[in-house]
Amino acid sequence: MGSRRVLIPLLLVALAFLVPDLAAAAGDAAHAASPDEHGSLGTRLPLWSCIPFAGVLLSIALFPLVAPHFWHHHYPKVAAGWAVAFGVPFLGVYGREALDAILHIYVADYIPFIILLWALFTVSGGIVVRGTLRGSPLVNTGLLAIGAIIASWVGTTGAAMLLIRPMIRANGWRIHKTHLIVFFIFLVANVGGSLTPLGDPPLFLGFLHGVPFFWTFKLFPMYALLSIMLLVIFFALDTHLYKKEPQDAVDKLAAEEPVPLSITGLHNFGFLLAVIGFVLFSGMAKLGDIQITAHLHLPIQNLIRDLGLVVVGLTAYRMTKPEYRAENEFSWGPIAEVAYLFAGIFMTIIPALEILKAGSAGELAWLVEAVNSDVRYFWVTGLLSSFLDNAPTYLTFFNTALGSLGAHGSEAEQVAAMIAATDGTITERTLVGIAAGAVFMGANTYIGNAPNFMVKSIAEEAGIKMPSFFGYILRWSLPILLPCFVVVTLVFF
Repeated sequence: MGSRRVLIPLLLVALAFLVPDLAAAAGDAAHAASPDEHGSLGTRLPLWSCIPFAGVLLSIALFPLVAPHFWHHHYPKVAAGWAVAFGVPFLGVYGREALDAILHIYVADYIPFIILLWALFTVSGGIVVRGTLRGSPLVNTGLLAIGAIIASWVGTTGAAMLLIRPMIRANGWRIHKTHLIVFFIFLVANVGGSLTPLGDPPLFLGFLHGVPFFWTFKLFPMYALLSIMLLVIFFALDTHLYKKEPQDAVDKLAAEEPVPLSITGLHNFGFLLAVIGFVLFSGMAKLGDIQITAHLHLPIQNLIRDLGLVVVGLTAYRMTKPEYRAENEFSWGPIAEVAYLFAGIFMTIIPALEILKAGSAGELAWLVEAVNSDVRYFWVTGLLSSFLDNAPTYLTFFNTALGSLGAHGSEAEQVAAMIAATDGTITERTLVGIAAGAVFMGANTYIGNAPNFMVKSIAEEAGIKMPSFFGYILRWSLPILLPCFVVVTLVFF
């Protein structure tokens, strides 16, 4: 009953914002003979249709602060409430176009997204690092450095799920732990994935659209500078907080007999390689499409990938001893939270992505047209990737840059022309800015990249108090990441 008292007014408020203007839009749409006469969906959607998306973000930010008990028990209903508040009038106004957009974002984007996260979460949950890992500044900095190195090869999600539990266990005795998880999100869940298309979805999209696999090593100087700056800041901060830990706890830890490090559940590394193999297969194989609806075609290789990932995850779960997962304090809570909240995010994010894709014909034309230099591509792509899905944001500005280049031929030939360009408004440095912005600035918020929220959930489940949505931005992203991004700008742009 209590949940309905909150959710019903929430839905009514959202609908009050949406229905009047959407109804007006419906009146306009009724005069159109076909969608083509109106232009793409993004040219007709008003900017305020993004209000439910803002509502989801504000709910994630505010409910844990003002109503934590309610949020803990009812966050799936809140996410669903915002999704319904947008989806019902959206379908009522735009009909088949809206249905196509919803089907596309769930079937082509959300379901594969959750399957990949679930597979990596399940496989990594069976890998146990045993032995003495004392949470000293040196050990913690080493773990972050290792994560930042391997993330480009096993993906930011893979690296995060592999290392977050050892990081938490190594520091279980400490009082000050929040900064450990925040910098873990910075380095392992985001910056570390910038060197290969395996590292982060935006780079994988670039690979699918003609960017050579090893071209992303062009980001290495930025990656190295940003990683070093963050590791130095972390080491200094962790050293300062380490000195504040109770001396008796430090002495007790130092007196304990060290236990050699070992890894249990090694067979799961084979499953982890299988996950990477299926992802690579889907990007390289060309097996044709299956028509789901008149406007939705799914590549066969993607369906094989998703089915393969489900089989890998289930097999890994069955072949891993329950005591290994228990030792990792494994539960389905974190992946369930990501699945529920991102289901609402993916629905309500549709107008923002459609308006961006409309370019100069949409209501964000002023923003798209203002992006006319390498440094602006870096910052605008990055800042939007902090709140929107960084993969379609990357693709939007990737296509904007290709269009501005004016090159002819196939997409691969246009990309080759951009990479070869050394002067003009659009050059290879433009593509560097787009890629770096999408990957690096995903660390700015909890929703900037999928592993961020999952790492937060695992940490909270382990009893670590994490900052709120806005607390993360105001206390960590702005004072730490923003100056680092300014340094990257000054050095490279």
